[in-house]
Amino acid sequence: MPPLASALFYDTFFHRSLPDAAGLPLLFLTPPDPRLTLSVVVPVRNEAEQLPKTLAALAAQVDDRGNALDPAAYEVLVLANNCTDGTAAAADGFARRHPTMALHVAEVTLPPPAAHVGAARRLLMDAACRRLWSCGRERGVIASTDGDTRVAPDWVHQTRKEIAAGADAVGGRIRVERQRGEDRDARLYSLRDTAYQRGLARLESRLDPDSADPWPRHHQFFGGSLGITAEAYCRVGGLPPLPCLEDVALEDALRRADACIRHSPQVRVSTSARQEGRTPLGLSSQLREWGEMGRTGQAHWVQQPAAVAVRLLARRSLRRFWRTPPTAPAVLDALADALAVPAPLLHSGLASPRQPFGASWAEVLACHQEPDGVWARRWPLIPITEALPDLRRRLDRFRQ
Repeated sequence: MPPLASALFYDTFFHRSLPDAAGLPLLFLTPPDPRLTLSVVVPVRNEAEQLPKTLAALAAQVDDRGNALDPAAYEVLVLANNCTDGTAAAADGFARRHPTMALHVAEVTLPPPAAHVGAARRLLMDAACRRLWSCGRERGVIASTDGDTRVAPDWVHQTRKEIAAGADAVGGRIRVERQRGEDRDARLYSLRDTAYQRGLARLESRLDPDSADPWPRHHQFFGGSLGITAEAYCRVGGLPPLPCLEDVALEDALRRADACIRHSPQVRVSTSARQEGRTPLGLSSQLREWGEMGRTGQAHWVQQPAAVAVRLLARRSLRRFWRTPPTAPAVLDALADALAVPAPLLHSGLASPRQPFGASWAEVLACHQEPDGVWARRWPLIPITEALPDLRRRLDRFRQ
């Protein structure tokens, strides 16, 4: 993006505010170091016990040779919001004990409509974006983690490395920590889901490979470990300030904009296996739900691998046609039938050269989300215990 255009884009983005949190003071008054290239955001609520471990991992960052990173090149922004414990005091105490670490702490009470992690993370990411932009770092990185998460020693380095290789955004691999007395049902369901999602990622790399996200890769893009350039963050309008799944919505916005997203296995964190969290649809609630499903013998329903394969092959063909529109409309009609969508939807989407391919594909996926739609009737969900063997058989064919 040309400098003038990017500056105008930046101004337009930051003249918009988070409506439910409007009027809050500027969170961090200390100006960033001019050498800043990456800003880590950590939204926290009542994490006085866990947060020092999170900060300790961030303070001990090294490169791939084990050398300590320049402490001036990255910073950590902590927002303690609506806390009833000593979270902010714990962060301030850590900062005093680590004076060389660029750690900035703010404490706010968000109004009820915005008292959720999506709004808190949005405020932090906006602040990080401003700070990077003020240093002239359009490709500077806004990195996010959580207050109960421990990043790997090279997390900052590997995130920056993926961005330097051309990614606009990076999702890190999140491992759930094992703990004594853990819910075995929740862990079993979690392991099955991970195997299924990893298998789908492998299938995608075979049927519709993405040069920006080659194998090996994973499937995660969550607030516990993600990074995005300041330019890409502004381009998609920032983080959607949703009460939950704000990270999923951000990835969706990036895909709609045809951004380069890397799901890097080299960017790693571990997170708590607790089943009580602040979001209604976060990891903790998912673990709790899986635990209950295991105890009551409920099936975990997923998309059939055959349906995923049909979708991936059709997407590959559509992307090719988006670059070079077909002269024979019947080709798109056949793809529309395979995807169980109205043919005009594909014709209109591919006929608009100004619309990113990701935006056109999102319209297809929206049709597939209709519970009584043609796609849902043609490809009903199946138990994951049936899907996994089918998925393994399909992947085995590529190894023969």
